[in-house]
Amino acid sequence: MAKSCNPDNVWQPFGAFSMMVLQGSGQIVHLKGQVSLDVSGAIIGPGDMRAQVRQVLSNIKTVLAAAGGRMSDIISLVHYTTDIQAFMQTGDIRQEFFADPYPVTTTVEVSALYNADLVIEITAVAEIPKDRFTAPAPAQAMHQ
Repeated sequence: MAKSCNPDNVWQPFGAFSMMVLQGSGQIVHLKGQVSLDVSGAIIGPGDMRAQVRQVLSNIKTVLAAAGGRMSDIISLVHYTTDIQAFMQTGDIRQEFFADPYPVTTTVEVSALYNADLVIEITAVAEIPKDRFTAPAPAQAMHQ
């Protein structure tokens, strides 16, 4: 199980994130950047930051669950947003998906995502405890 750490000798987190996460002995899972698509590939909430953040986090939750993971297993997030000011207004939505200790988080404003209707993409790294991890089918070895 990962452990968060907020050292006293650096500024303290002001939102739903931790300064550092230490990895334990679980299964490390890297998630592809998720955007606001439903199961059929249609964009949910075109141009709507709040709707898209909620859908993206729901997608991450679904992907993690396929391997026995939970949102609390997330160690690190990277947010790519086309409007950082609008993204900063979605902290309440993040609170619906995360509790203290929070994952480390980086947020970057970008000029565009692959579709003009998308305003947020989030990547994640999680550590799922080995006793809960289930390899999703079909899991394939890489770089053979």
